Amino acid sequence: MPSNTEITVAQLGRLVGLPTAPIIIDVRTDDDFAADRRMLPAARRRSHADVAGWGPPLAGRSVVVVCQKGHKISQGAAAWLRVQGVAAETLEGGFAAWRDSGGLLFSEAALPPRDAAGRTVWVTRARPKVDRIACPWLIRRFIDPDAAFLFVGASEVEGVAAAFGAAPFDIDGAFWSHRGEGCTFDTMIEEFGLRSPVLDHLAVIVRAADTARLDLSPQAAGFLAASLGLSRMYRDDLLQLDAGMLLYDAFYRWCRDAVEETHNWPAGQQKQG
Repeated sequence: MPSNTEITVAQLGRLVGLPTAPIIIDVRTDDDFAADRRMLPAARRRSHADVAGWGPPLAGRSVVVVCQKGHKISQGAAAWLRVQGVAAETLEGGFAAWRDSGGLLFSEAALPPRDAAGRTVWVTRARPKVDRIACPWLIRRFIDPDAAFLFVGASEVEGVAAAFGAAPFDIDGAFWSHRGEGCTFDTMIEEFGLRSPVLDHLAVIVRAADTARLDLSPQAAGFLAASLGLSRMYRDDLLQLDAGMLLYDAFYRWCRDAVEETHNWPAGQQKQG
């Protein structure tokens, strides 16, 4: 039975990937982190010794602190955060319990370099529609919530990447791009180690909509229509990205929780034999 300042693996598992998910802070020691450099979805790495410095900006936020086994390091850091006005809990059993339960983890080694503000920076072609919304959604929900995305002319992507230290994606010749029959979203899931039944299901819909293979998924045509509609609603690519995040949030929840739900009319009418 967890204490009132702990959250269980199962409880946290229902929250990750959602826009309302708590901030996850990884305070494992350097030795523990070196032994397994994977992290919980969207986790930020911080030193427990510096909590008095990095804690105050989190005031008023919900935070889950994770150390190796959920003992003194995470509990002490969470206690300090609560002193600073942060709604902080610890993960029962820590990183080890999450890992052993098969919880989703991403590979920190695959991350591009961070900028001076600690963000990953990405650049792609302007006027995003499917893959160029899908990838930022995946990154912000499961990798780096603070990631910055630059949208520029197609001919300028490589130059902007070099000049501004950004990782180019969804453009020919880039590491983060289509491979074989997969789209860039598939590539990111694979490289970050985020394979899971829910994200794999969503990936089929994204791939079908992005590569004109609507036969791959019954949901692809509607998904593509919504994506194209959003592209006509917003002239500002960043506003379009913000709006598109909600679309992906909705499809993610459908893939996770609602694929078996159906509706008919009149309500409760039984199909006649």
